[in-house]
Amino acid sequence: MTGTRLALALAASLTALCAAQAQAPKQGGTVHVVVQPEPPMLMQGLNQNGPTNMVAGNIYESLLRYDEKLQPQPSLAKSWEISADAKVYTFKLQEGVTWHDGKPFTADDVVFSLDKFLREVHPRWRPIANGQVDKIEKVDDLTVRITLKQPFGPLILSQEVAGAPMIPKHIYDGTDYRANPANNTPIGTGPFKLKEWKKGSYIHLVKNEAYWQKGKPHLDEVYWQIIPDAAARAVAYETGKIDVLTGGSVDVYDVARLSKLPNTCVTTKGWEMFAPHAWVTPNIAKGGPLASKQFRQGMMFAIDREFGKDVVWGGLGKLPTGPISSKTKFYSADVPKYGYDVAKAKELIKASGYKGEPIKLLALPYGEVWSRWAEAIKQNLTDAGVNVAIETTDVPGWTQKASNGDFDLTFNYLYQLGDPATGVARNYISTNIVKGNPFGNQGAYVNPEVDKLFADAAVAPTDAARQELYTKVQKLLADEVPVLWQLEMDFPTIYRCNVKNLVSSAIGVNDGFKDAWKE
Repeated sequence: MTGTRLALALAASLTALCAAQAQAPKQGGTVHVVVQPEPPMLMQGLNQNGPTNMVAGNIYESLLRYDEKLQPQPSLAKSWEISADAKVYTFKLQEGVTWHDGKPFTADDVVFSLDKFLREVHPRWRPIANGQVDKIEKVDDLTVRITLKQPFGPLILSQEVAGAPMIPKHIYDGTDYRANPANNTPIGTGPFKLKEWKKGSYIHLVKNEAYWQKGKPHLDEVYWQIIPDAAARAVAYETGKIDVLTGGSVDVYDVARLSKLPNTCVTTKGWEMFAPHAWVTPNIAKGGPLASKQFRQGMMFAIDREFGKDVVWGGLGKLPTGPISSKTKFYSADVPKYGYDVAKAKELIKASGYKGEPIKLLALPYGEVWSRWAEAIKQNLTDAGVNVAIETTDVPGWTQKASNGDFDLTFNYLYQLGDPATGVARNYISTNIVKGNPFGNQGAYVNPEVDKLFADAAVAPTDAARQELYTKVQKLLADEVPVLWQLEMDFPTIYRCNVKNLVSSAIGVNDGFKDAWKE
């Protein structure tokens, strides 16, 4: 799709979106949505894969939601106060909230979720809880107080549902979290409940009739359809089987054609919180060439990233300059740059002492585009003299390998989450080298100066002070190349225009079916 055509499509979609928001929602109806690939699980506290978040964000909830400008909005917390010294956050909870099994949701669940469950298992919340939080305590059944060790402004952005989902204490406390049978039948407080998961076919969510927000959700049910082939997903939309093609679920070359179909809207809204950043992770812990900065720099020069953006991804996205997206606060372009330069790549790779050791590139099993991207990068690295082969697996297999450091190189893409302290530092600080989840510092990069810069920037008293520190760490990381940054990603969502109010927050369809309705 050309930029002009996409802009026109988006403008038309925005007009339709605004009109929809002015209409009174209708009750009832079913929406069929594509989720690609099939999630490995739906227990959002234990897994934050993109497909998991897309479905489970409508089952679980967190204290806050965020609008497109990342301003906090009420969710399970109806209000909140921040003390004058910015160290004490007091959350007042909604009244009358119940879990899907009918048990009441209280402050005990919040304390358990944030202070025990997520502190132990969640790669994003763990560094915040361990580094910034002094104590989390119940004030009364509907009030929770978080006291910080020092002011930490990003805390208010950390309560998005994938980052801090509320977990039922009565089901998980005192159990082996990862082996709890309830992981297969997730119990949340959200607007939809899991009715059935027919593996390889669909995930069926039904309306939570006891939902705490009266009148919502409007839809009766949502089917998340699992269709492994991208072309088949496009056909399913064309033939009316599917109402919503979520971001990244069809081949980028099909976006322009599908957007011209009758009753079709397109939006790139709903990704403001995420600002997804894609890269290739070298497993530095394995030693050998991957532990060499020169070798990693050589690989950066070897990869034709413009080709990846323009040809593989159809021009959807922007080349990143380093660890912080240009869409995220505290971005700096004042970093070493890596253009496509095969001669420079060969020079650095030779200087690193590389002797032709075989290296495997673990592909991300998220569809055809990712497979093509792996092929393109393999060819680039081969041209620069790297002996590389592609390794393939399914989603559970990739999750297991990436979580446990069982790879040489692997694709990944992670969300920036509005602030480097919550969405970026986790991938580079040494305290977040933890097995069991693929979204921490899985390359096992260690640099005490980087640790200190991220730690100091998180609690610096002013934005100017934070910017100075984040500028330094971006420059340092761009030189060290702990990961090979590839693309700031754009994911258009294609949907029937009679599905209204689909995107109502900064995380789009991930919690959008709370407000969506069908005309």
